[in-house]
Amino acid sequence: MKTISSIFLLLISTMLYAQITESPSKEISLQFQLSSEGKPTYSVLYKNKIVVKDSGLGIVLKDVPSLESGFKLIATNTKMVNEPWKPVLGEVSEIQNKYNLVVYHLLQETTKRKIDISFKIYDEGVAFRYEFPKQENLNYFIISDEKTQFNLTDNHKTFWIPGDFDSQEYVYSETKISEIDNNKLDLNNAIALKSIAGRYIVQSPLMMKSPSNIYLNIFEATVVNYPVMHLDVDIKNFSFTSHLVPNAIGDKAYLQTPAVSPWRTIMVADDARKIVASKMILNLNEPSKIEDTSWIKPMKYVGIWWEMHVGIATWDYAGSQNAQNSLSQELLPSGKHGATTKNTKRYIDFAAKHGFDGVLVEGWNVGWEDWFGNWKENVFDFTTPYPDYELKEINEYAKSKGVKMIMHHETSGSVANYERHLDRAINLMKDYGYPAAKSGYVGRIIPRGEFHDGQTMVNHFNFVAQRFADNKLMINSHESSRPTGYSRTYPNYIAAEAARGNEFNAWSTGNPPAHETILPFTRLLGGPMDYTPGIFELKMNVYDKAKTTQVHTTLAKQLALYVTMYSPLQMAADLPENYEKYPDAFQFIKHVAVDWQDSKYLEAEPGDYLTIVRKDKNSEKWFLGAITDENARKSKINLDFLSPNKKYKAIIYQDGKTADYKTNPINYQILTKTVTNKDFIQLNLAKGGGTAISFEPIN
Repeated sequence: MKTISSIFLLLISTMLYAQITESPSKEISLQFQLSSEGKPTYSVLYKNKIVVKDSGLGIVLKDVPSLESGFKLIATNTKMVNEPWKPVLGEVSEIQNKYNLVVYHLLQETTKRKIDISFKIYDEGVAFRYEFPKQENLNYFIISDEKTQFNLTDNHKTFWIPGDFDSQEYVYSETKISEIDNNKLDLNNAIALKSIAGRYIVQSPLMMKSPSNIYLNIFEATVVNYPVMHLDVDIKNFSFTSHLVPNAIGDKAYLQTPAVSPWRTIMVADDARKIVASKMILNLNEPSKIEDTSWIKPMKYVGIWWEMHVGIATWDYAGSQNAQNSLSQELLPSGKHGATTKNTKRYIDFAAKHGFDGVLVEGWNVGWEDWFGNWKENVFDFTTPYPDYELKEINEYAKSKGVKMIMHHETSGSVANYERHLDRAINLMKDYGYPAAKSGYVGRIIPRGEFHDGQTMVNHFNFVAQRFADNKLMINSHESSRPTGYSRTYPNYIAAEAARGNEFNAWSTGNPPAHETILPFTRLLGGPMDYTPGIFELKMNVYDKAKTTQVHTTLAKQLALYVTMYSPLQMAADLPENYEKYPDAFQFIKHVAVDWQDSKYLEAEPGDYLTIVRKDKNSEKWFLGAITDENARKSKINLDFLSPNKKYKAIIYQDGKTADYKTNPINYQILTKTVTNKDFIQLNLAKGGGTAISFEPIN
């Protein structure tokens, strides 16, 4: 690898201007350059070694000259920033936000247009964005393309999914950069809507590991009024270039000065734990715009959901489950409808008995007979229940039991219809005391021709969070664009899916055991994920002997996911009767916290394993989760995170001696022992397995 000194020799002949800015620890260096043609570029060094080679910057505008070259530097501003802040809900009670800021003010001499490029250099990486100040020569403008490059030094190992403008619900591929190829993917993967933009395009966040064991991650933060950034791949030169998702007529973004792009981020570390622990994406977002956040609460919930995925109940009243039946004839009950008053009361009773905060009910409202696949605009009205679902009776019953109901708003991708009905839907929630809703965006988007990841939909998802905040309601979006830290600005945006969730295990080839060891390095960097863990009956042939599908974990790993897959909104996703079969294992789900004062990342390797321990925000209890991929694993964990001079009761939920995610997934053991911060615990993880531990102080 080239050293920092060799770069300066190169700059003498090729650069008009160059400046280096270091991170607070001085381990990471950002070098900004302006070429003799006035082209801005940057490079990144980690511990004096190049990790991102000289890479271009620029914006292409529609119908006017681009903002790529011909610049001169007119001013530079620098600032050292240290602004710790307290998240409303989170993995830690306080987040450190420490970085060095440098802003380059550029003037394009031929057009007299100005653009600023701001860099924030953190100890865990570099972030930069384009800023368009208010000016006479640039007011309204349309972005046709963004020319941000990420030129890497080697053929890194990469964890990637294809650049699909409508879905992130793919299994990750683990290959070298040179082996990225969407044409080689098996697309028989149960994803209903696919919009892959080409052969060599991937999504961000993109997790990588260099041959010299340096970890890199390319992502973005604060995607507001801008499309999602995917990445075009040059597999020969190990280079990535931003690819913005277009709208229905091919444009990328409509802006008016003053305006900014999202932050483009590059995380770098020689320890994978630093990547998974990073709060850089959250830090790059604006502080909360909600002054009174007292109503934003973490929740554990159960719901009428998994029974539809395993095929023993239906979303629709008529019981067809094919989602494309005509509504021209009178609906007749089939007895298979899941969202009935009687069944909902059963879930409410279960939640009240076991201390859960809420109950989600899907399929409660009319329209599920003909909701998918036909690009239909007027599907749901979000207020009219089926005849067998008594809204008033159910909510009064839940209130009497101390349980909150969670609303469900499936839009079927018809965003125009949802926005027309949104205020009425919100008023219904307020009338009955719902604190939160789960939204869904399955299918092609209306307005027709828009993608889930385009500027229009990004604005919609953010608008819904804002409108819910106006009414003191929380939102959990599914099939949305992936989060980029917006939950800092609107902490009522309590969770999202935006990745391949647990439900795929019910009716498809499912998620391989490595899947949950990759998500914390990719999707979860942008915000909490509603992964819906806690499945105990792991093989679907218990519902239908002809089925061969299964969850690709052990039961103990399902418990560990409550710690490793962070979300302040966690579902116990299985059926009540399945938890009643294994009441001892169910105790961990009942007891585990969902909001934290501290988190420590003990072991981490993307695609292989992850061990995290977290401290409950409201007590002295700790909870540990350890997971592995398809390989069995042993590890010795130091308990020095526990408070000194205290004894703790450790309840260990671990894989049994014959546990195996394929052959014996429900085999588990529960051990109890007394420990202190001077002790160690031996972890024995089966193939596809895990361990969950609760630590409770002994008075």
